Amino acid sequence: MSFILLFLYGLILGSFYNVVGLRIPNNQSVIKPRSACPNCQNQLTPCELIPFFSYVLQKGKCKNCHEKISPIYPSMELLTAILFTISPLLVGWSKELIVALTLISMLIIIVVSDIKYMLIPDKVLLFFAPLFIIERVLIPLDPWWSPIIGAAIGFGLLLLIAIISKGGMGGGDIKLFAILGLVLGWKLVLLAFFMSTLFGSIFGIIGLLIKKVERGKPMPFGPYIALGTIVTYFWGEALINWYSINFLSTLF
Repeated sequence: MSFILLFLYGLILGSFYNVVGLRIPNNQSVIKPRSACPNCQNQLTPCELIPFFSYVLQKGKCKNCHEKISPIYPSMELLTAILFTISPLLVGWSKELIVALTLISMLIIIVVSDIKYMLIPDKVLLFFAPLFIIERVLIPLDPWWSPIIGAAIGFGLLLLIAIISKGGMGGGDIKLFAILGLVLGWKLVLLAFFMSTLFGSIFGIIGLLIKKVERGKPMPFGPYIALGTIVTYFWGEALINWYSINFLSTLF
């Protein structure tokens, strides 16, 4: 029952995170007006607002104008639900679960915003930063100073890259990695950066090959940061241990 509730909460909150990610960059209220079709501006009825299932039942089209609905809406709703549901399996029914759900929430909003506008809103980061500070005070890492060093490394590393690349890394990415360092600690934030860059490179190459990405044209990096962070948060320690056993041990 607990997992079912987490899944349902994930669907509902995922729908809300879509709204936040789409409206906050435009300085719009996340409460009103009610959600409407982006094409015909017809306000959605309660039956059309059921997370994920409305999209499936309507076959991905608006009931009023029959225009295709962006798949980002059901994708983010379902992804949030899945991540919420698997979190206790990976971190346990412990206090750390609060951190996990907060992290997932922030990353989903960032992915939506970055895909749509290529922007990581400061308002979103400023909202979540105090939450993570409080959570890491009440639910500390071991050692306790790891989040402090992690935030410094996350900010400093991305700032250095932005300076060297002359703007190749956005200000939102820099501030985001400072927050991720606070959540992950110094060791895992470095792995998160590596994993994010790896995923970005892989998908970038695939995008070039299938001609979905143009050479020299900017692409949103937020989704790859989110993917790299989730992998690192849940499986980072295991990856580091595996690497240490299989590669570093061969050097000695």
